Amino acid sequence: MEAEKPLRVAMVGHGFMGAAHSQAWRVAPRFFDLPLRPEMTLLAGRDADRTAAAARKWGWTEPTTDWREAVTREDIDVVDIVTPGASHAEIAVAALDAGKHVLCEKPLANTVEEARAMADAAARAKARGVRAMVGFTYRRLPATTHARNLVAAGAVGTVRQVRAVYLQDWLVDADAPLTWRLQQEQAGSGVLGDLGAHIIDLAQYVTGRQLTEVSGTLETLVAERPVPDAAAGAVGLGAGGAGAGRAPVTVDDVALFTGRFDDGVLGSFEATRMATGRKNGLRLEVSGSRGALSFDLEDLNFLDFYDYTAPAGQQGFTRIMVTEPEHPYLSAWWPAGHSLGYEHGFVHQAKDFVEAVADGGQPAPSFADGLQVQQVLDAVSRSSADSSIWTPVK
Repeated sequence: MEAEKPLRVAMVGHGFMGAAHSQAWRVAPRFFDLPLRPEMTLLAGRDADRTAAAARKWGWTEPTTDWREAVTREDIDVVDIVTPGASHAEIAVAALDAGKHVLCEKPLANTVEEARAMADAAARAKARGVRAMVGFTYRRLPATTHARNLVAAGAVGTVRQVRAVYLQDWLVDADAPLTWRLQQEQAGSGVLGDLGAHIIDLAQYVTGRQLTEVSGTLETLVAERPVPDAAAGAVGLGAGGAGAGRAPVTVDDVALFTGRFDDGVLGSFEATRMATGRKNGLRLEVSGSRGALSFDLEDLNFLDFYDYTAPAGQQGFTRIMVTEPEHPYLSAWWPAGHSLGYEHGFVHQAKDFVEAVADGGQPAPSFADGLQVQQVLDAVSRSSADSSIWTPVK
């Protein structure tokens, strides 16, 4: 049977996203009838002990401290990249040129130049039957996919406005330690790339439109943070310990911008890791001539729909519980009313990627899509650096 043919996966990186992707590779073939059977063959990380421990915990067959092994080994079909953005381009281009299918976490890269090199490598590889996809996982939640389908079917009429926010609070404490996400050389940008990329992609995905111009501002609210002992040497503060001190935060804490889509629709966007009390508050609202849709990630099994064409006495947001077998992805899961969680988006991502590899289709979002989001991020950053965005009130 075709389903017995293996798809041998190597994952590079094993942090937070490593856990989510491992869960996906393990679970997807058990709930979905996939045309290929994913095998968790190789896990690559920098530290031998921690990589070996992660491999045992998550079910990877072998650990390695050299990511190039994933590229050069003949028994690897897919390279899954979950490292910080600074290494995405080098790993992805090498893997694609070696004939490996690639799944890469968002944002695609740290710069437009890196993202373009990755998109070019994906285009070259596509001609040889090799596929590449960027992991914007929130578009694979049943509720957000259902929202896209409703917009495409005309349920909200002509789209007029889009509002998107992503609010977290894990950096509110000014003494929270410096991590790689707060260093430009590793992360590329701060909350703009980390959270802003998600709401850019989701707004474009749900509406079927692309942003073409933006006006924004970025702000760093806490300019320096304590350096953990293990990281002190990496930021030039010696061996760490009590004297390690603090080091500069070189990325943004808050990103605010407005955008115009290709058909003139206006959108407003906010991303912050300083929203006290908000843990993972991604919210998207689409307003149109016939209705509106509203989604909240912290309540991810529901989608609110407003039918403006209903009689005035019957209008109001209808709360749709997106757990019916007719809803996207749900037929493989539990009976109606039995909720899904955060990790299921990654399972759906693995499912869609495997199916695209098997049938030769182009998985979405492509590296070209990832490049376009990177260009939006870059435009927001350039806009923020231009002081002319502030118009005096007088």
